[in-house]
Amino acid sequence: MKTRLSAALLFLTMPGVALAASDVVVRRDPGCGCCEKWARAVQAKLGRKVIMEDDAARPALRRRVGVPVQFSSCHTALIDGYAFEGHVPISDMKRLLATRPAGVKGLAVAGMPLGSEGMEVPGVKSHSYDVIAFGAAGPRVFARH
Repeated sequence: MKTRLSAALLFLTMPGVALAASDVVVRRDPGCGCCEKWARAVQAKLGRKVIMEDDAARPALRRRVGVPVQFSSCHTALIDGYAFEGHVPISDMKRLLATRPAGVKGLAVAGMPLGSEGMEVPGVKSHSYDVIAFGAAGPRVFARH
């Protein structure tokens, strides 16, 4: 009986483990270079394979995944059912993926603020920016940097 229960518990946890290790798909404006730096940081800090795809039709993708137009940026990453728009810090992505707050479809950093993940410039002061959570609960500040 214990063996069956252990096997059943292992089986039930496997889909979650597989989901947690899913690839990251990043759709970007064609030719955007800063997305590569951000994607390398995602791969290093999340430990997942990152698939980069040029996508001239990203406005349709953003609408489909619920990114409010005022928070658009140069790339959209799709991870475990969430959308991450722009240069979202990986620490904020990890927090969202760990907590999975109700009513949130993803996080966004509007534009391309200097100093945000992937937009670091040596010798240049970082800009302040907000990370916005969006979804059924409406947009709200998730983090300030």
